[in-house]
Amino acid sequence: MSRIAQLEKLHAADPRDADVLYMLAQENAKLGDARAAVEWYDRCIATDPEYHYAYYHKARSQEVLGEHPQAIETLRAGLARAETARNAKAVGEISAYIESLGG
Repeated sequence: MSRIAQLEKLHAADPRDADVLYMLAQENAKLGDARAAVEWYDRCIATDPEYHYAYYHKARSQEVLGEHPQAIETLRAGLARAETARNAKAVGEISAYIESLGG
């Protein structure tokens, strides 16, 4: 059974598990399906808006798709969440990524 199939089985058992949604997004990104990855990251963020790294990696997939303005918008949303949560590591990484995109 493929990793995606295993994760989809877990997702079917608990569709609100943000970790599984994030892992499905990561797996799709790893397989080169940036569009599917963005969709899974969106589902992860909708389930848990405090999942800071979903914003970061969603932006990476958007960048792969050539969607730079959307990537910056995603990062800014994640940065606001990370700042509110006082997650210094996420704030630093997301801020650096925004800067690297010229945002």
